[in-house]
Amino acid sequence: MSEALILKAQNNLHSLVSTAFNYTDKERAVVVYDTDYLLSTLLMQGYKRCLPNALFIDFNASAPEEILDIFDSLNPFDLVVLIQSKSFRLNEFRLRVELFKKQIKVIEHPHLSRMSDDEASYYIDSLAYDAEYYRHVGRGLKAKIDSAPSGIIDSGGEFLVYGSPFESAKLNIGDYSDMPNTGGQFPLGEVFTEAQDLRALHGRAKIFCFGDVTYKLNTPATPITIIVEEGQVVACENSTPAFDEILFNIRRDEGTVWVRELGLGLNRAFDKTRTVADTGTYERMCGVHLSLGAKHGIYGKPGFKRRDGKYHVDIFVDTHTFTLGDDVVYRDGAWVV
Repeated sequence: MSEALILKAQNNLHSLVSTAFNYTDKERAVVVYDTDYLLSTLLMQGYKRCLPNALFIDFNASAPEEILDIFDSLNPFDLVVLIQSKSFRLNEFRLRVELFKKQIKVIEHPHLSRMSDDEASYYIDSLAYDAEYYRHVGRGLKAKIDSAPSGIIDSGGEFLVYGSPFESAKLNIGDYSDMPNTGGQFPLGEVFTEAQDLRALHGRAKIFCFGDVTYKLNTPATPITIIVEEGQVVACENSTPAFDEILFNIRRDEGTVWVRELGLGLNRAFDKTRTVADTGTYERMCGVHLSLGAKHGIYGKPGFKRRDGKYHVDIFVDTHTFTLGDDVVYRDGAWVV
């Protein structure tokens, strides 16, 4: 392990815990971790330095009942950190959801095993919390999304057109003041929405990478162009076997390939060249991503039952500009809100 990386993790996590979570030593903190991979070990060491009074529990050396008993002893607004190379399973319930029910603050670092040791520094960079940037850009984008009559993504001469207003945008910017729960999956940095009328989406978009069937990032040698009519992917150019497999699976199980989520990533630690393999982490990258498949439970739509949607596959657009109404909000790899 690099002392420089541990120190950077300590500093970034301290800022995150104190600013986004308003954590003080008056609350208890519990960190459940494993040391199965370099990244999980680096994070554990970083938290040990920034939370010296926390209780640290090695998941692999502890019985599930012991950990659950400790969680049961916590009070509302205490903090739990979950550092998971894979996924901690203590019972049949989702751990984060159960902790939220008790009003516990939760920082979850899942699926760390999907990322290589070489990507650890990018992940640690992504934990830096610039409150002014995230809150200003996030709220600015939400305001423009919520009032925009339409939108256009230009991916180098290919245009994907939203001919509809958007659903009220949701924020993941480290400001929990108006939210029922405090915390979630990290790193931070996303604003997301979808078209109010899914069928009002049409055009073409170049995709430079996507999440494959193993939930890892797949970057083809040549960008794939998707062709969208009435909100559905009807054809592709320069496709690959891995992308064809995604489309085949969705069509087999859902009948058609809907485009749903419009995700605007804010995290400047990730871009087209600074990537990590875990798609759920990389979707925070500073740019635009979409989802393929009917599953997007945040927004209900007529004809879409929440339990029927099986797929939510993230695809990343080679975005040159993104326009909301008459305003260009993304240009040259950065948000201009």
